[in-house]
Amino acid sequence: MRQWPDGYGRRILDEVDSTLNEAARIAPTLAGPEWILAKHQTAARGRRGRAWVNPKGNLSCTLVLRPDGSPAQSALRSFVASLALLDACVAVTGRSAGFSLKWPNDVLLNGGKLAGILLESAGVGPNLNTLFIGIGANLCEVPPVEQLEDGALRPVSLLSETGAAVTPEEFLGELAAAYAQYEQQFVTYGFEPIRTAWLASAAKLGEVITARTGNSQTTGTYETVDGEGNLVLNTAKGRVSIPAADIYF
Repeated sequence: MRQWPDGYGRRILDEVDSTLNEAARIAPTLAGPEWILAKHQTAARGRRGRAWVNPKGNLSCTLVLRPDGSPAQSALRSFVASLALLDACVAVTGRSAGFSLKWPNDVLLNGGKLAGILLESAGVGPNLNTLFIGIGANLCEVPPVEQLEDGALRPVSLLSETGAAVTPEEFLGELAAAYAQYEQQFVTYGFEPIRTAWLASAAKLGEVITARTGNSQTTGTYETVDGEGNLVLNTAKGRVSIPAADIYF
């Protein structure tokens, strides 16, 4: 296991309502970035306020950051976190085959959903001063199928797909080390190297997918992710740039 990164705090909790909630509570007291891991969450949540099912033994953690730059720049850290998750998965399994990245913030394994990322912030408008990066990963168990949304990808676990048995604490060590490296790259060189690396593992790139936002949807060929992190589709009406959506394929 790699060494814990300098400058990053770590706290392990037996139980909490959610690591995102705990992050918001402790953020004012922190002197630097902090990882929070919970062995059990009683009120976990995912994107758009959806419930996040978290069986015992899976990863539930949040990173608290105080980033410089605009809220739009801070939001690009979902790609930083995705790459770190991918690296951690490769490190603990000893394999890279089967892993891919689903825009905007999921990690897939053999076509199924392995992990997800949720970004939240404290502050209003240009006065963003704290970023919370919530991460959940199915290390050993998957949520019940009946609790999934219609059209959702099948859930998979690291253990069932690769045979790799890893504890949340062990996985967090790899994740934190990988994140620190990508964060430094992002701060030093900007988004372009992150974008290039992310696209190298993008799921369904070059294929026809559908992006849904509310009651509207757009179908087209997945062309790229642009310099602002937007999904770019080539549709019958031309190129369309989509800042936020759920994608289906």
